[in-house]
Amino acid sequence: MNKDSRENILFFAWAVSILAMFGSLYFSEIRKYEPCVLCWYQRILMYPLALQLGIATVKKDYRFTLYSAWMSAIGMMVSAYHYSLQKLPFMAEAAPACGRVPCTGQYINWLGFITIPFLALMAFTLIFICSMVILKKNKGELA
Repeated sequence: MNKDSRENILFFAWAVSILAMFGSLYFSEIRKYEPCVLCWYQRILMYPLALQLGIATVKKDYRFTLYSAWMSAIGMMVSAYHYSLQKLPFMAEAAPACGRVPCTGQYINWLGFITIPFLALMAFTLIFICSMVILKKNKGELA
């Protein structure tokens, strides 16, 4: 793996974060789906990733992937919890009230399993994998 592949991987992670950011804005601003509390937490983690990965891509600063790995890992946990509230009956029954919009609500349910938290989970997972690949490559260069 050469430096060009790291650049491509970093660009891919940034593109995923931009797609996730604009996707969430599409659902809330165009489709008028009001985000629940957990959706807001996922946005709080994704939006800075879009900005920071963009800056890292332009500057070719691969050290930032340490931060993107942590932020995306936390985002994966929040998204997985949110998705389990939607899809696992025993989790939905025990779900606390989380504001005006219930976190168990499903605005979309494509193919019976693709919901908005699932899309966020996939985005965070892709960013995490990209970050870990770059971190592994960076560690190999330091040795």
